[in-house]
Amino acid sequence: VQLVESGGGMVQPGGSLRLSCAAPRSIFVVYAGNWYRQAPGKQRQLVASLSSVDRANYTDAVKGRFTISADNSRQTIYLQMDNLKPDDTAVYYCNANYQNIVQYWGQGTQVTVAS
Repeated sequence: VQLVESGGGMVQPGGSLRLSCAAPRSIFVVYAGNWYRQAPGKQRQLVASLSSVDRANYTDAVKGRFTISADNSRQTIYLQMDNLKPDDTAVYYCNANYQNIVQYWGQGTQVTVAS
């Protein structure tokens, strides 16, 4: 399964971006959808997750600023990022995970927050 990400780019502090992750079929009906990020020199970290029943969780650093969601067909997940900070600069990866048995990754999309 190939996950295709889009929506990254460069934005000033305080700005917004929306990332999209499209699957070839409605896998997020049963797979959890996750967004990870990896900054230079740091480990990849889980930023937000959305269960198949729409339960969302966020790492503390993004709570109140980021929102994860899925479209009605459960074929695409999104990460709305508001009030972006320089510390949010990273490559963002989409992940689909089925009970830690099967998972798929997107190719990554760069997000840069700078003035």
